[in-house]
Amino acid sequence: MIPFTYSRAADTAGAIQHAARAGARYLGGGTNLVDLMREGVERPSSLVDVTALDHGITDSGDGGLRIGAATTNTALAADRLVRERYPVLARAVLAGASAQIRNMATVGGNLLQRTRCLYFYDTAAHCNKREPGAGCDALDGFNRMHAILGASPACVATHPSDLCVALAALDATVHLAGTDGRRTLPFARLHRLPGETPAQDTELRAGELITAIVLPPLPLARRSTYRKVRDRASYAFALVSVAAALDVDADGAIRDVRLALGGVAHKPWRAHAAESELRGAQAGEPAFRRAAEAELSAARPLRDNAFKVELAKRTMVAVLGQLAGGPA
Repeated sequence: MIPFTYSRAADTAGAIQHAARAGARYLGGGTNLVDLMREGVERPSSLVDVTALDHGITDSGDGGLRIGAATTNTALAADRLVRERYPVLARAVLAGASAQIRNMATVGGNLLQRTRCLYFYDTAAHCNKREPGAGCDALDGFNRMHAILGASPACVATHPSDLCVALAALDATVHLAGTDGRRTLPFARLHRLPGETPAQDTELRAGELITAIVLPPLPLARRSTYRKVRDRASYAFALVSVAAALDVDADGAIRDVRLALGGVAHKPWRAHAAESELRGAQAGEPAFRRAAEAELSAARPLRDNAFKVELAKRTMVAVLGQLAGGPA
């Protein structure tokens, strides 16, 4: 048994004050942190419960939405405005976990879950993320689930969140509060690629708290969807996932597009190369395939996961074809 203290924050200022203690961690639904504590991977000396903080979903007045970080995943997926304006977000949440976990998990906590693999959980294995400088057993081990984009010799784990893939496609903004005041961060800059410091998953400063996520007005997001390819239909991490929104004019030309991939990198992967290839192109399988090829040209698969390259391409083509040719 590892002792720790527990406190429940009534407001943001109180949460930040409590979290200033050495070894303190914020606690949302606990669906990742408590699991890692039980396995002996995480050992905080203090937990600061932030579930009583902002859990509202409000219209920003310009067509966007503000989502309080303590909003549960269930509430997010069920919200009428989310379903109408950003269906990709609701579908990603519903693909993410069991109903029981969605009832507990918070949006802010989902963003901060650890990028991880089986070797991260195994305290007998070498893992640079768990113990910097220890090495990475996944490189020569069983690496079927691991990264094909943006990895490094220090870490090849993939980010597990479905919600985050949708937020990456939607150009969300993360609102933060800490001892240095408040700031905002584009969602694309929240998570890090591993480089030589894989133990650092995000760009958050010490003690900083996610207070809200803001979605910009994005009319093309009304025609959006999320597809997750996994080994089984319930509660499994993605082998590959695609979040996409597509706007095609009356002549079949692509006016705008948003694409992000999951299951392929240490962070949610925004498919900028594919988007550039698609804008102005004629919607159809040839263009979709060219875009997928462009995005995956940088893939560097490992021994067991080369299948992910073609799987990602085919999933991108299928999702874009769905959006171009029928209801999302």
